[in-house]
Amino acid sequence: MITFGLSILLLIGGYFIYGKFVEKFFGASSSIQTPLKRMGDGVDYQEIKPWKIFVIQFLNIAGLGPIFGAILGAAYGPMAYIWIVLGCIFMGATHDYFSGMLSIRNDGKSLPDIVAKYLGGSIKNILAVFTGLLLMAVGVAFVTGPADLISKLSGMSASFWLYIIFAYYILATLLPINKIIGKIYPFMGATLIFMAVAIGGALVFKGFTGDLIIPELSLGSFKNFHSNPGSNILFPMMFIVMSCGAVSGFHATQSPMMARCMSDEKYGRPSFYGAMICEGIVTLIWATVAIAYFGGADGLNIAIDGGKSPAIIVNEICNSWLGRAGAIIAVVGVVVCPITTGDTAFRGLRLLLADALHFGQKPIRNRLIISVPIFAMAYFFCKVDFSTIWKYVGIGNQVLTSIMLWTGSAYLVSVKKPHWMLSVPATFMTMICTSYFMVAPYSAGGLSLNPVIGYIVGTIAAFGAFMLFIYTKRYEKIKHLNSIAISVLVEHKFPPRSK
Repeated sequence: MITFGLSILLLIGGYFIYGKFVEKFFGASSSIQTPLKRMGDGVDYQEIKPWKIFVIQFLNIAGLGPIFGAILGAAYGPMAYIWIVLGCIFMGATHDYFSGMLSIRNDGKSLPDIVAKYLGGSIKNILAVFTGLLLMAVGVAFVTGPADLISKLSGMSASFWLYIIFAYYILATLLPINKIIGKIYPFMGATLIFMAVAIGGALVFKGFTGDLIIPELSLGSFKNFHSNPGSNILFPMMFIVMSCGAVSGFHATQSPMMARCMSDEKYGRPSFYGAMICEGIVTLIWATVAIAYFGGADGLNIAIDGGKSPAIIVNEICNSWLGRAGAIIAVVGVVVCPITTGDTAFRGLRLLLADALHFGQKPIRNRLIISVPIFAMAYFFCKVDFSTIWKYVGIGNQVLTSIMLWTGSAYLVSVKKPHWMLSVPATFMTMICTSYFMVAPYSAGGLSLNPVIGYIVGTIAAFGAFMLFIYTKRYEKIKHLNSIAISVLVEHKFPPRSK
């Protein structure tokens, strides 16, 4: 109970202390006009109330990630606590804040345009394709997953529900953001928050009464509890599996949507940093619940190895702890929540393509031109097995995380501020991603090499990326100073003639 309570307090404190520091360090100001004030179009640049922006951003980034990811990450043991708390405060929330605020400072542009501006235009097209594929994978995963689950609960065919969900996604992608997303998301957000509070409250109550043993972080827990540690190495696998709730690059694809709806830069901290902290709390609750319900990480692994998927585990816990109401909450949690991530994934893909093509989105005709091919392709990918798609979403998340953190670091250099707040996390995530590609099984997109080799290669890659960043930015600074010096000398030697 001590570890759980302390972790919650640290996350809340992180928002008020470190979050305030990040905001001040960035220089958010109410005097700077947001893109909404300059470019309002009533479609994507549409004013939304601050509290609604927070709820929408929370649902955009949360979905099933902090529930399913927490359960799968908890299989590695109490070490997940450290990753959730430290990762969320110093990496995830900071990453989300900078991705949102940089979009605000750049006319609400999507991630590829922002990265191209601060890291160089050569990466823009590659990143646009990579980001587009990730958004497509997330959108498709959150079509097939809910459709299959509703099919099992209702007895109706999965194809029928697939069409229903697709119809909703099309409307949410095409219509002005305030027509559907801005109206229904507050209710869905309230449901997700209620679900987390109800489950968390039941956890604490059962912990106090002695019905549950809530895991504590100790010296003995600093190890990998996974039932198959050979293929599921704690470092780096846990950092990939449990991306939502700690740090996730997918969030950077969602932030521009809210950046276009914000009337004041000061709303950035609660909307971006705060939403990520809330996701961290939800993740912490579900990770603790999963371990405690099965009597420890070993029991959780036995359940997973026995065929219990995260959806089944959520349903079982909700029904057991919350009764009949829990069944309803479980359905909402594992059906509605992913849908709220899937719809904004497709909307984000539309905006990304529109930005890349410089294609205005105010006329409905223009939105259709981009959206029709998107959903035609999505329908094709729905034929691919869900597990196959989902395998690559986690690593795609963290690769995007690394890129966004390096982008933020470059921005800080460009405005003559220390970059360590972002460059250190960027270096760490570069090591995580590189190590993953080295040691992960072939089925998960890795090379299945010896972990020692993976760690050596990952360390070299991370150090190399950091040194390249330092050299590049120092070279650009020197080049800039030289250009200024030359212009001064020229003007001094050849002063402009007076008329």
